[in-house]
Amino acid sequence: MTALGKFGSGLNVKTHVNNVRSSVSNIVDDIAQGFFEITHNSFALLGLAVVFAVITLTARPDLRQAGEMKLMTWLQERQDEALGFTEPGAIERATASNPKDLPAPQAAIAYWLSKKYAVAPEPLSVLVAEAYEIGAKARLDPTLILAIMAIESGFNPFAQSPVGAQGLMQVMTKVHHDKYDNFGGRLAAFDPVTNLRVGVKVLQECIARAGSIEGGLKYYVGAANLEDDGGYASKVMAEHARLQAVAGSKRPSPFLNAGDQARPVPASLPAQPETAAPADQAPEKVALLSRS
Repeated sequence: MTALGKFGSGLNVKTHVNNVRSSVSNIVDDIAQGFFEITHNSFALLGLAVVFAVITLTARPDLRQAGEMKLMTWLQERQDEALGFTEPGAIERATASNPKDLPAPQAAIAYWLSKKYAVAPEPLSVLVAEAYEIGAKARLDPTLILAIMAIESGFNPFAQSPVGAQGLMQVMTKVHHDKYDNFGGRLAAFDPVTNLRVGVKVLQECIARAGSIEGGLKYYVGAANLEDDGGYASKVMAEHARLQAVAGSKRPSPFLNAGDQARPVPASLPAQPETAAPADQAPEKVALLSRS
């Protein structure tokens, strides 16, 4: 009986173990089956969500554009975090172009001015091209426009004289603020192309009033009421001749004479008819350009 009891007891243990294994196996199978069903249903839901999103974005372009902008903003923020502040569109604000894209005479002028005035040829290329374009419209020699910029500011777009003449062509912004209205306001005086265009408008008025280029330059510098303009007109005309020679592939003197260096001076016209100015009156204050 003792042996039979031990045998029965061993048999019960083995049966219990088998039952436990069977239960564990069933549990694992149930879990696996449940996981498969959940995953299968999740992928199905994901697929339906993708299809729905595609249909929605196709039917609603505004939502698609908003999503693209959101994605681009997120990607830009990620790039900023990785590389620091970036702005791929900043190139659109740059006043610069490749001088090699210019016609040969304009490229020659850009490179010559770059060397003489220690200014990069790329921004000069834009100014040269603009001078040629607006010069054709205004019926002014583009090399005259460039010569005025050279003498007035040395191609510094942020130049300012003691009396308030500003920018490339040293236009009196306070006097000509109305001319900047179509460009967004007087701060546009520091945009090189805008300053060039306004300066050409002022120059046109000066020449029309004086009846000649040399006389117009005297008005432009604010010396219309003076017998002597300080040599301003001769300096501009000398630079004008050099630039014409450069455009014509001649070999002008690359530098001004020592006495030809000119300080920035304001562009101005007299508000009143010419009269003799007091001897002690400053040339820059003699004439103010009438608004047009």
